[in-house]
Amino acid sequence: MNNIPFNIPYVCGTEIAEINEMLSLMQFKGNGSFNSKCQKFLKQKTQCDSIYLMSSCTHALEMAAILLNIQQGDEVIMPSYTFSSTANAFVLRGAKIQFIDIVPETMNLDVNLIEEAINENTKAIVPMHYAGVSCDMDKLLKIASDHNLAVVEDSAQCIGAKYKGKSLGTMGDFGCYSFHATKNIHCGEGGALFVNNPSFIERSELIREKGTNRNKFLKGEVDKYTWVDIGSSYLLSEINAAFLYAQLQKEQLVTSRRLKIWKKYNEGLSNLQTEGKIELPHIPDYNSPNGHIFFIKTKDINERTKLSNHLKKLDINASFHYIPLHSAKAGIRYGEFVGEDKYTTLESKRLLRLPVYMSLSDVKVDRVIQSIIDFYNF
Repeated sequence: MNNIPFNIPYVCGTEIAEINEMLSLMQFKGNGSFNSKCQKFLKQKTQCDSIYLMSSCTHALEMAAILLNIQQGDEVIMPSYTFSSTANAFVLRGAKIQFIDIVPETMNLDVNLIEEAINENTKAIVPMHYAGVSCDMDKLLKIASDHNLAVVEDSAQCIGAKYKGKSLGTMGDFGCYSFHATKNIHCGEGGALFVNNPSFIERSELIREKGTNRNKFLKGEVDKYTWVDIGSSYLLSEINAAFLYAQLQKEQLVTSRRLKIWKKYNEGLSNLQTEGKIELPHIPDYNSPNGHIFFIKTKDINERTKLSNHLKKLDINASFHYIPLHSAKAGIRYGEFVGEDKYTTLESKRLLRLPVYMSLSDVKVDRVIQSIIDFYNF
C-alpha cells in the first residue's frame, strides 16, 4: 500500500488475550483487576503513588477542576494553543480562562508571561505539555508557589516523557493523561488522573465513585456506602483496562521506535532548516521526549497549504493542529488573551505535523523526507 496515513493506532497483538482473561473473570465494570494492574504499572513507571484510571483525559481534567473547587468568577491561566478539553474542564465549573502566549520553539506556554496574567481571581495554572515536551516546570512551580496557585499538568501526550528525570504529570498538584487512539499508548478511549498533592486523595476517591464513599465500604472502613459529595461516573471499564494493560507492556518499545522516527525526520530535514526553508522542533536540554509528534514549520500558512497539498498528491497525509482557542467562538465567550498574541496565532498557521506511528517503516519515513525536500527544491 503506497498511502501513508497520518496515524495508525498501535495494536501490539496481545490485547485479545488480556481481554479474554478479563472475560474469564467476569469483571466488566471499573476498578477491577485490570484497572489495578494498569495503575500498578503506571505507579512504578512514574513514581506517582495515587493514579486513577479514567474514561478520558477530558474527565481527568474535569475531576481536577472539581477537586480544586473551581467556581463562578475564578480564573485559570493556560496557553491558547491547546485542545478544547483543557479549557472546557474549568469553564464547566464557571471559570474564566486567561490565555497567554507561547514559546515558538516548543509551542508551550511562555512561563515568563504567567505573572502578568495573575490577579486576585486566579486559582490555577494549566500547562499543556505539547508533543510530550514540557515548559520550564521549575520556574512555573516557583511562580505557583509564590502566588498560592494550583498546577494542573495537561499531560495528554506525555506517556514516557520526562522533565529533568521526572515523569510529566507528576510535578503539579494533578497530572492528566490520555489513552485515546491517537496517543502512543491507547485503549481507544481512556485517561488517567495523577493526584500528586496528598490533600486531594481522599476526595478523589469520592468524586470518582459518583460522590459516594464506596471505596471505604469495600475496604471495610464503613458498614454501608452512601452519597457524600458531588461526583460522576469517571471509571474506566475493565475491557478498556485489559486492552490498555497489553499496550502498557510495550511502552518502552513504542517510545523507542517513535523516537527513532523522530530523529530520522530531524536528521533528514536538517539541511532544509540550515538553508532557512523550514524550522524543526527544539527540545530543551531538560526534556526527555517520547516521540509523540514531529512537526515542521513553513514560512507561512500559504506555504503550509501548498506543501500539504503536494504531500497529499503523493498519498502522504500530514496535518496541522489546534486553532488557537482564544480566536474560537467559545474562547471569545469564556476567556480572554492576556498580553500580546506575538506567537500563538502566527506559529499555529505555520505548523505541519508529519506521520509518526509504530508501524511506519524507515522506507516510508525516507519517502516523506524526500517528498518535502523535492517540494522545496522544485
